[in-house]
Amino acid sequence: MLERTHLAIIHEVHRLGTLTAAARTLNLSQSALSHAIRRLEQQAGTALLYKHGRRLRFTEAGHYLCGVAERLLAQFDHAETILGAFAAGRKGSLRIGVECHPCHRWLVRVVSPFLARWPEVDIDIRREFQFSGIAALTQHDIDMLITPDPLGVAGLCFTPLFGYEMVLVISRSHPLAIQTVARPADLTDEILLSYPVKDERLDILSLFFTPAQCRPRGHKHVEDTEILLRMVAAGRGISAIPDWLAAEYLNELPLSTLRLGEDGLQKQLYIGRRDKDRPAPFIDCFLEIAKDTKPAPLRAQGTGAVPQKS
Repeated sequence: MLERTHLAIIHEVHRLGTLTAAARTLNLSQSALSHAIRRLEQQAGTALLYKHGRRLRFTEAGHYLCGVAERLLAQFDHAETILGAFAAGRKGSLRIGVECHPCHRWLVRVVSPFLARWPEVDIDIRREFQFSGIAALTQHDIDMLITPDPLGVAGLCFTPLFGYEMVLVISRSHPLAIQTVARPADLTDEILLSYPVKDERLDILSLFFTPAQCRPRGHKHVEDTEILLRMVAAGRGISAIPDWLAAEYLNELPLSTLRLGEDGLQKQLYIGRRDKDRPAPFIDCFLEIAKDTKPAPLRAQGTGAVPQKS
């Protein structure tokens, strides 16, 4: 059976031209190398080398095997290098589930330095509106989950990244723009614009309207943040988004922000992982970059800011 050692012998004999030089390079005795070649020829049923005067010549079969050796040995070396990178934690893939659609802009600021620091690691971002992140994490479909809604599931651990406030965004010409706080009763005649997620996962419904036992007059789904906020600016509806995301658009669009209730709607973003996984160095690095990449809150922006909570 053809083995890697056979290919190495043929390659070195072809490269160096003599059995003596090849044996020295391979740390073999000349007799051991000659025996290995004779055994290979017996297994192949054909001669690979012959002497022409004082020089070694390759038969047609020998030349063919030289070409095979040159290709396969390079692939073996590459495979060993890649395996070494995996073993050292320099290479791999990071599959990230995202249950926070507005977090896309923030995530870009995390991914960019990560890719620069870990050029041999591939990133796969799974972002779906009906995405069941907890199930994907427990079933090993993803390696980590970015979510504002951690659950107490056995085998999972959640690391807090940063806190933020969900704020109401309305057109600057809206009658409520003179207020600083919105109450559920103020919004029952409004059209709510939101990302297409289930109602129970919309904070403005589950934490703001439902406890007050009321709902907005209508509810429309919009997938894209830019389009959603342009619709709000045009007076087509209201929406609730993280304060730091609102801050990025206040200078671009005629929007105003209001606090949702007197105390505001406070949230926290987390990264979830399986607690029994042996963490790869690049996963730990991603977590550290994410923790250090905190968006500026709206109340630090000045114009249109939500009032500081006392």
